[in-house]
Amino acid sequence: MKSTTVKTAVIALFASFFIMGCEDNHAEEAGERIDEAVTDVQNKVEDACEKVKEGVNAEETNC
Repeated sequence: MKSTTVKTAVIALFASFFIMGCEDNHAEEAGERIDEAVTDVQNKVEDACEKVKEGVNAEETNC
């Protein structure tokens, strides 16, 4: 599951460079949107991990 987060972070990084190169006036807004998207993906991955752990009755359900 960590590879998904890493892939998302890499994609977001390259997307942010692309956006900053094209639109200097909106670079900050684009960066904030990318940060929010990465955070959302990280939260979804963590939620999925916790559900899996609950499904197998693991003692520790936090990921």
